[in-house]
Amino acid sequence: MSLLVVGLSHRSAPVSVLERAALAMDARAKLIQDTVAAEPATEAAVLATCNRIELYADVDKFHAGVAELSTLLAQHSGVGLDELTPYLYVHYEDRAVHHLFSVACGLDSMVVGEGQILGQIKNSLAAAQERHTAGRLLNDLFQQALRVGKRAHSETDIDRAGQSLVTFGLEQLSSGTPVETWAKGKRALVIGAGSMSSLAAATLARAGVSEIVIANRTMERAERLAQILTEADDTDVLARAVPMEMVPDELTRADVAVSCTGATGLVLTAQTVATALEGRVDGAVPPFVPAPGATSARTTDTSAAGPRAADARTADRPAGTEDDCPLDLSAVQGTAGFSVLGEAAVAGMATAELEQHAAWVDKGAEEPRGGRATAGAAVLDPEADADVITALVATVATTGRIPERRRPEPVEIPRPAPVLALLDLAMPRDIDAAVHRLPGARLVDIESLAEASADAPMAADVDRVRRIVSDEVAAFGAALRAAHITPTVVALRTMAADVVAGEIARLEGRLPGLDAKHRAEITQTVRRVVDKLLHAPTVRIKQLAAEPGGAGYADALRTLFDLAPETIDSVTRAEDTENDTTTENAKNRGRA
Repeated sequence: MSLLVVGLSHRSAPVSVLERAALAMDARAKLIQDTVAAEPATEAAVLATCNRIELYADVDKFHAGVAELSTLLAQHSGVGLDELTPYLYVHYEDRAVHHLFSVACGLDSMVVGEGQILGQIKNSLAAAQERHTAGRLLNDLFQQALRVGKRAHSETDIDRAGQSLVTFGLEQLSSGTPVETWAKGKRALVIGAGSMSSLAAATLARAGVSEIVIANRTMERAERLAQILTEADDTDVLARAVPMEMVPDELTRADVAVSCTGATGLVLTAQTVATALEGRVDGAVPPFVPAPGATSARTTDTSAAGPRAADARTADRPAGTEDDCPLDLSAVQGTAGFSVLGEAAVAGMATAELEQHAAWVDKGAEEPRGGRATAGAAVLDPEADADVITALVATVATTGRIPERRRPEPVEIPRPAPVLALLDLAMPRDIDAAVHRLPGARLVDIESLAEASADAPMAADVDRVRRIVSDEVAAFGAALRAAHITPTVVALRTMAADVVAGEIARLEGRLPGLDAKHRAEITQTVRRVVDKLLHAPTVRIKQLAAEPGGAGYADALRTLFDLAPETIDSVTRAEDTENDTTTENAKNRGRA
């Protein structure tokens, strides 16, 4: 076995890297095709979800395979190899099997135990089969992974350890309130009509929302999903479809919005959400302000306004600012009749420093001790703090120092209750992260889900699933190693049958008068002798080959019996052809 997987997931990379490395459907197809075209790989499949990108391949060289697969991932994701490499993980042979089985059981999911990954693995295998990049190894591996995942869900209660990403996201939005209670009567907007969006729409319908609006670039798919929701027997939700250009209008009426599209750019900008919130939040909703670091359009240059403008700015400045103060001050909430500037500045000063500060307030900036002065800083009317400073000087003369004031704890500005809940399940993100800062909006995205899931309790059944995975990995490895020697055993038995046939032909030449009955009896006897001689060795060698490190038994058998390599290769090709036919029939049955 030479199975290799190279990938990155929410466990190895931050969401920002996963977003940039996300692969569109066309890029996934090109990736697996380029992988099998590369020298070390003969089979390839890619498993890409909202929180993982993994490339599976059958390679003949480990180091060359790791280098090639890493390079291909970087090329097709658009993230530089040097930047991507620190976030990549590599699994080989049995460890690669263990990893995929764990993924299939939901043990490696962001929400432990979720079952949606099984559908994603199935789609990954189907895509590889469609492009003929999945051979015997990957077909067997992915099909067994699906069986292991189903076994874990049927034999344990791993489902209680987690839910689908949609359910978990809605629970985060409901903030501890049961989802059914929180969602009842709400109007929902679902952007996208793929598998994740469909699951979100169905989950919202079962939770009791009154209306679901489906927006999608392909109107036919949106209408089909709306029809399915409307005709469902277990819900009475009203569902309708709209084109994507109607999303801003529908957002103004929605209480909850879920987005999961394959778009490479933002579907909902912060400005769009801010516009949708206008008139829906108690009090005025401030206009959206770009993230820190952006230049404000309202910033003007006043450096050339002259002294008159500078004096006007000084006069308009509220008391308590720290502009041009010779000391490093902290903003402190003022008290009635006492300047913030004066109180913060004099805390903990000695007499000389206090007098120096008084001079700065009275006359403008003077160079203080320590060289921290800032020139040209006329700040306040000196009469404003004169009495206070005089009193403080007297206090210092008596006590030596003024006790320092503790900086007050920052006061969190209360946010209005959210009137619009948004769930972004796309990778890369559909909804601008700046929406987190908008009052009246509550955004849950992949990044916040990752943080929340880190604190989620683990169910006791997780240990049982891990044991199932370990047992299945051992069984799969044994079967794979045994299968590796099967062509050699078949070639040995074929050679033995040819020897029997040759000897029977020679016997007929020597005994031309031998009747058919005796000839058949002799032939059967010789074959039984050969079968009995080969039975115990072939059974035993299959058992030995199934054990770890048993790959060398096939080579020993070929050497001992001088088996022709082309004979073994012909057997392998015949088995591969039969496997491909079986796979194609299974796909046809699935489509039917």
